[in-house]
Amino acid sequence: MNTQGMQSGRAGIRASAVGAVRTTVGSVMARRSPTQRNWRDELLRDSELDYEIIPVVTDDGATLHVRAYGPADAEPIVLCHGWSCRIEIWNPQINALAGRYRVIAYDQRGHGRSTLGKRTPSADVLGDDLATVLDASLRSRKKAVLVGHSMGGITLMAWASRHPDQVRRFASSLLLANTASGQLAQELNILSLGSLVPRIQSTVGKYVVGAPVAIPRGIVTRRAFHYVGLAPQADKEAVDFCHRIVLSCKARARGQWGWALATLDLTEAVEAMAVPTVVLTGEQDRLTPSVHSLRLAEALDRTGMLDKLVVLPGVGHMGNIEAVDAFNDEIVRLRSRRRRPRRLGAAG
Repeated sequence: MNTQGMQSGRAGIRASAVGAVRTTVGSVMARRSPTQRNWRDELLRDSELDYEIIPVVTDDGATLHVRAYGPADAEPIVLCHGWSCRIEIWNPQINALAGRYRVIAYDQRGHGRSTLGKRTPSADVLGDDLATVLDASLRSRKKAVLVGHSMGGITLMAWASRHPDQVRRFASSLLLANTASGQLAQELNILSLGSLVPRIQSTVGKYVVGAPVAIPRGIVTRRAFHYVGLAPQADKEAVDFCHRIVLSCKARARGQWGWALATLDLTEAVEAMAVPTVVLTGEQDRLTPSVHSLRLAEALDRTGMLDKLVVLPGVGHMGNIEAVDAFNDEIVRLRSRRRRPRRLGAAG
């Protein structure tokens, strides 16, 4: 089984960000975001590009905050963030790619500026929300590269299963990053439970991720977050950036979605992913250990839809922040892709 991590210089990426032209529909002022500060790494900073807000209201009354950056007629990229995150977690991708592409990102319901609505959080809700966002935001005939990180990857799987007609209509390819199709509570690698039976591990895991309590601020919490979410050697600024975003998530939404994720099973959803798909994982991911990505890659290989399995060395759960260049390279490669997917283990 071949795996590949990718490296590239940042000069070209930064040039794309700096050279981006303000071609979107007006500049929209928004509430101060948790990441609005002068980060040393320019790609982490909240984008100064104009963006279009696309109004989306679901059938059950949830208001989803959707933003579109970059030229309206450019090739589209759609970004689906993970649990307890928000649009700003994609800053390195928006800043690097919006000069060349139409980059669409949204706050999942209950996260960021989006409301919870009346439906009980579930994988079905995630998939239906994405379907609504795509209907509202993909106005041209150009197909998008859809990128899902963590819960965002689960969103893509649920969407493909529930809306197979949209897969070939809206998607040219998919990227599943640091995600899983199920057994999340059983295989969390954050608890020192030794040889406890899987049922106990699962029960404890559910209550860890599903507790609807506010996360206290402070050095102890930050260290715990670093241990759980990023690799030990992760840059301090990257840890602070991600920590600020997670702290901003409302306790109720985090708890409800955590419980929903701990109990999901989307094993059969892979069958519906009928476009070339990259599976990407961090070698040191504790929240969704690489075993999940290996299962996904093997399942996609059986259907002939696996494009590539990418294992990023020295990277934890936040692959798009810890390994920005490699992550963005994969998005650009998929956006430029014209070939059929390779079988797992194929040369090159």
